[in-house]
Amino acid sequence: MAAVFGSLATSLSSSSSLNALCSSSSLFFSKLGPVRSVAIPGFGFRVVFFGVASLGQRPFCYYSSGRREGKFMAHSIARGTLGLTQPAQIEPPKISFAAKEIDVLEWKGDILAVGVTEKDMAKDDSKFKNPILQKLDAKLNGLLAEISCEEEFTGKAGQSTVFRLPGLGSKRVGLIGLGQSASTAIDFRSLGESVAAAAKASQANNVAVVLASTEGLSNESKLTAATALASGTLLGTHEDARYKSESKKSVLKSVDIVGLGTGPELEKKLKYAEDVSYAVVLGRELVNSPANVLTPVALAEEASKIASTHSDVLYATILDEEKCKDLKMGSYLGVAAASANPPRFIHLCYKPPSGSAKVKLALVGKGLTFDSGGYNIKTGPGCSIETMKCDMGGAAAVLGAAKAIGQIKPPGVEIHFVIAACENMISGTGMRPGDIITASNGKTIEVNNTDAEGRLTLADALVYTCNLGVEKIIDLATLTGACVVALGPAVAGVFTPSDELAKEVLEATQVSGEKLWRMPLEESYWETMKSGVADMLNTSVNRTAGAITAALFLKQFVDEKVQWMHIDIAGTALSTDKKRGATGFGIATLVEWVLKNSS
Repeated sequence: MAAVFGSLATSLSSSSSLNALCSSSSLFFSKLGPVRSVAIPGFGFRVVFFGVASLGQRPFCYYSSGRREGKFMAHSIARGTLGLTQPAQIEPPKISFAAKEIDVLEWKGDILAVGVTEKDMAKDDSKFKNPILQKLDAKLNGLLAEISCEEEFTGKAGQSTVFRLPGLGSKRVGLIGLGQSASTAIDFRSLGESVAAAAKASQANNVAVVLASTEGLSNESKLTAATALASGTLLGTHEDARYKSESKKSVLKSVDIVGLGTGPELEKKLKYAEDVSYAVVLGRELVNSPANVLTPVALAEEASKIASTHSDVLYATILDEEKCKDLKMGSYLGVAAASANPPRFIHLCYKPPSGSAKVKLALVGKGLTFDSGGYNIKTGPGCSIETMKCDMGGAAAVLGAAKAIGQIKPPGVEIHFVIAACENMISGTGMRPGDIITASNGKTIEVNNTDAEGRLTLADALVYTCNLGVEKIIDLATLTGACVVALGPAVAGVFTPSDELAKEVLEATQVSGEKLWRMPLEESYWETMKSGVADMLNTSVNRTAGAITAALFLKQFVDEKVQWMHIDIAGTALSTDKKRGATGFGIATLVEWVLKNSS
């Protein structure tokens, strides 16, 4: 068939009638759709020319003859299959968690992992003072103390050692350092990640985890510890290998959590940890997906898939470009204008399965599936253009939260998940520096930097969300490099005029283990955002306080009656280790916040 098409194309291109037609001014491909059907002498069919949307793109050329039809394209619009890349369908790790109260000497399996503090490692005459370590060491005839000394294991945070010793029900014993003390969700999540790493290195199928000491842990703290430990283990096991031709899979199937209690409440917490962790896996995989696969349309399809999976409580509304024009979303569409991939405005709505909603919440995520910077293109060392597939980290967090909420089904709360998805690219139809665009609330914006595009998409998303009648909004965005400079890669910046909302969210982090820091909304800085020809600029006239001025910009599009928080996750969306993988940051906090409002 290729040979037939090639011969046909050669014949058509040599046709004097066709060449004359193409060179004439009467055939101008200015818009999408068929613009001319032409009979060519010497051929038994007509040629139909199709216009394309953007200048610089060549037309589609279709041919047909009787019943047999085919087509060849001089140019095609970019799609999710660019580069022939398709992700492998890999199921996330399935691990069963169980809480048990048993003697650690009786447990049988691959690895008995013991979380120890530096205090737990104290010895008296070469013997452990800690009761659990003392019991294990006695069973092993002193080998545990001897090997820990040889390995120079002191219980410092980040230390771990796994060794095979005869005499126990478990094949291996692992010591994992917790530092000077362990009491927070972050501590226990890190323990879980270390357990996952040890299991993967040993190709263990089953593991038991026990704390050498639970002194000072209340019943509530034990629940938090078990939840964080399960979450850390599951997420530590996950590796995104969808785009690798080969990968080493974890074989971990079960984890027993020993000594932190049992019962229905703890089992419920472990189920919750699984639901949230699988949502974080989704968020990570969305951010890790390259822009040639995860287009705005593909992101909208993922959102619709979440809604259809939980159709009893979720429904999806996806707006195309024409509908967004009807809603006068000039700020959002200005960013999307240059891309061959069309934008999609995503709105999921959760309603409780029974009873009425007492509070209406909203989660809004920045959804730039790729950000080139536009005409203010990202250039030079450190511009990180190669990581700009992660510019939809806020959208990924919102969809991850939607997945978890759809699974958990909290009562008494209505939740709206909103994403203005698009690409920020360069073409003749693109937004230029100096352009003035109009947001859906009528406010005008002078664009002095096309690389400050996320706030422009969020502007219309926030107006849309406020019009839904919600009482509280949290938006998440990989918004500013300034926030990364201020807080680094481990802490996200929080901006809100509401002390009440700040308190709610920061309390949620005590369970989620994610780090947030409240930043000031210094109103006097708004003077640097004023334009001489429009209502505002999209970036400050100077480079100082960039994260604050960005938050002040977003504030212009939020109804004063609505409690609103902006979370800048520019530094936390990607990990800083050698893998540079997505973290799924924000999902656990958002879900916990929703549950607090539900209760």
